[in-house]
Amino acid sequence: MKLNKTYFNSIFKIALPLILANVISQIQMIIDKAFLGQMNDIYLSAIGNVSSPVWTSLSFCFSIVIGSSIIISQKVGAKETDQVEKYSASMLIWTNVIPTLLFIFWFFFNRYVFQAMDVSENVLPLCVEYTKWYSPAILLVGLQSSSMVIMQTSNYTKPMILYGLIRAGLNIFLDWVMIFGRLGCPAMGMKGAAIATVIAEYAGMVYATFIFFTSKELFTRPSFAAVRKASLLPFFKSVKLGINTALEDFAWNGSNLILIVILNSINEMAAGIYSMIFGVELLVVVVIGSFGNATLTLCGEAKGELNRDKYRGTVLSAGILSVAVSLIMLFLCLAIPGKIIGLFSKDAELIAGCGIYLILMCINLYGKSGNIIIGSAIRGSGNTIWMFFTQIAGSVIVISSALFFVRVLNMGIAGVFAAIITDELIRAMINYFKYRCIVKRF
Repeated sequence: MKLNKTYFNSIFKIALPLILANVISQIQMIIDKAFLGQMNDIYLSAIGNVSSPVWTSLSFCFSIVIGSSIIISQKVGAKETDQVEKYSASMLIWTNVIPTLLFIFWFFFNRYVFQAMDVSENVLPLCVEYTKWYSPAILLVGLQSSSMVIMQTSNYTKPMILYGLIRAGLNIFLDWVMIFGRLGCPAMGMKGAAIATVIAEYAGMVYATFIFFTSKELFTRPSFAAVRKASLLPFFKSVKLGINTALEDFAWNGSNLILIVILNSINEMAAGIYSMIFGVELLVVVVIGSFGNATLTLCGEAKGELNRDKYRGTVLSAGILSVAVSLIMLFLCLAIPGKIIGLFSKDAELIAGCGIYLILMCINLYGKSGNIIIGSAIRGSGNTIWMFFTQIAGSVIVISSALFFVRVLNMGIAGVFAAIITDELIRAMINYFKYRCIVKRF
């Protein structure tokens, strides 16, 4: 089909503010890890062991609202404004239940998770301390996810830029103060990093709340009267659609958690090295993921409008943008690998040995970007169970491949990256076939 710049414009209108906000946030997390790594290499291993299980649980909350995003987008496309308000009001109230339960779990029972992950005795106390101090931020996840859906479905995501700047800027400053002990503050290491993150998250939420209540651009925002009488049923219907995406993400993050366990069996620093490379990869993935968010919204609207050209054009345009971003990352990793790794560690041997992992990470971006964009298009059509099934297969592939490469072929950390590449490429080909079938039946 012939490309239309309208599709690129529509994608950028939604994605660009998200990209800026997410990249800012990701740079903040990279600096956070860099500060911790510069203070003590073992902190990298600790943050790697914490981030995987905690994010596995939090991603479920962010993914569960995908159902609301799909339904609201389709109702917008069909011009059913009363239904838009009903679903957004229900989402705004009931998304807060699971984060509250997760806060209780991670505050009181996190030690048992890290023990089950076979975290070493040197790293375990650091993981427990960080998680306890970080856990109050979990209470905000429901409001964060629901407000993001309302902004995306209103095609108004510009406030996310300043939101990201507030969170990231404050977090970086407080990291510098609390991790290293500046401006008269005692050096608190991991504990300081967690406290800095919590303060920054709540400060950002104050701004987001102000925008939510005052902006005239959020046409999918429910009225106060609708929120006050919101019932559970619309959210339950959204969850029935979104649960497949939530379980899909849970399966992906669950398999990633098992990869951390496999890495812990290699040596004490393996999980930290993986976390470091994964953090660099996320800098690109959040950009591609923003294109994916735009694809989901626009494909949902196309489904409501029964517009096949818009559906196909959106996917093709987002795919081209994702490949371009991946090529830029590959160039940087080939040109300055030492400088990238040097941000996280002063260890010359570590810096010299990690360049190959950056290249493997870049190779993986092509399969991953295909799954993000095509997967978003499949979900936007209303089919969320397909991606769940392919992710289950992917989890089996990546875990079995990692065990084979690490335990049988003794490939070490490179074996884990090889397993991830294998999984992403196989699923990308399968998902593309499904996408073609959807287009033919549109």
